Amino acid sequence: MNLSSTYNGNHDLLSKVPQVTLMFWIIKILATTLGETGGDAVTMTLDLGYAVGSLIFLGFFVITLAGQVAAKRYLPFIYWAVVVATTTVGTTMSDYFDRTLEMGYIKSSIILFCGVMIVLAIWRFTMGRLEFENIIDRKDEVFYWLTILVSNTLGTALGDFTADDLGFGFEWGAIIFAALIALVAIALYTTKISHSILFWAAYILTRPLGATLGDTLTKPLDEGGLDLGRIASSLIILVVMIVIIFFTYRRAAVGDVVPDPELVGNPER
Repeated sequence: MNLSSTYNGNHDLLSKVPQVTLMFWIIKILATTLGETGGDAVTMTLDLGYAVGSLIFLGFFVITLAGQVAAKRYLPFIYWAVVVATTTVGTTMSDYFDRTLEMGYIKSSIILFCGVMIVLAIWRFTMGRLEFENIIDRKDEVFYWLTILVSNTLGTALGDFTADDLGFGFEWGAIIFAALIALVAIALYTTKISHSILFWAAYILTRPLGATLGDTLTKPLDEGGLDLGRIASSLIILVVMIVIIFFTYRRAAVGDVVPDPELVGNPER
């Protein structure tokens, strides 16, 4: 899915979030999958529990978000570090609600879905718009990350609800959410639905997709997973993410180089 708009050079320097391209969605799905495997690695494999895990990742989120807010422009590694932080803290918080507080997947999914809708409604009412690429105003930035944090928490509960309560399992759960994202992409080209609405719909759906993919990789074989190990899976996904971000940003940076007009046609100067 490509929801990119046409921007001038000034916008590219000012906006603090990436343009939405195919690579954006690939990195986003990797980030959400990493959030699931990484969150479970801390809470389950290291046996720190959901409450402690949530506090650890909440601290990570606060630190990375401070760096993102302080930045004057889009810095890819800081931006995606915040996204990963929201997915990990979302995983542990959702599991805390579902299992420790025994709210269950249905209740927590409904509450968190309402939370996302409320945040988006307040954002639309306050700013008169919903943004996804043109994040320049500080208020837009606050709403942007709040929406991502709540939606990533929702995605964990929704993924577990689909896989466990509805009985589809992790692999079929991943297929279902991938199909829903495909429908959003089709709507982009066949309907007049706001691109902002479609972006946030797809963004929300990538989280349960990542959650089910992460569980497919790490859950035991008798539970429908591949039993690859949470820590090993997390490290592999992290390395792949870093490589893709590096080369994507490097290519974009090279493409953004504009020759000095005074040198055009006079290479000896």
